[in-house]
Amino acid sequence: MRLIILGPPGAGKGTQAEHISQRRGIPHISTGDIFRDNIRRETELGSKVKSILASGGYVPDEITNEIVADRLAQDDAQDGFLLDGYPRTVAQVEALDTLLDGWGHPLQAVIELQVEEQELVSRILKRAETSGRSDDTEEVIRERLRIYREETEPLVRIYSERNLVIEIDGVGELDEVTDRITAALDALTPA
Repeated sequence: MRLIILGPPGAGKGTQAEHISQRRGIPHISTGDIFRDNIRRETELGSKVKSILASGGYVPDEITNEIVADRLAQDDAQDGFLLDGYPRTVAQVEALDTLLDGWGHPLQAVIELQVEEQELVSRILKRAETSGRSDDTEEVIRERLRIYREETEPLVRIYSERNLVIEIDGVGELDEVTDRITAALDALTPA
């Protein structure tokens, strides 16, 4: 399956993406993980994106599009993938459309995790305490949520017009949310 998981920061995209990836046998491709790995390894890309992420901003489309295109061209993504954190903007949707159209492999579904803002802030602050992610301050979290609303929510409308969006209540125990996603995907095509 070729999937996207959308939702605001803290909605549980990464956690759920890992479960979906394992159950479906497709790679979980997280742009955030790619960026953090490059920062840790102090690569050229890492130095470019470190200050952007620390301020709560998003990495420019041209850098992100190039990284995703390279990753999707790898062998393990040929039969499917789950994109997490991409696309974030209308321009990224267009870049992904062009890429997938060129390969003749359309998206099959866009999973949208829905969670209220105060719940998101609480989750991310708790995650920052346990994981030591210094980029997760309340000010940065609220800025990410503002940017998400402005730039990423329009993607839900685009994909809704294509009848690809599956809305999932992202509140509840981990397994409950995973079961909701699994049932929705199974309704599209058997696992």
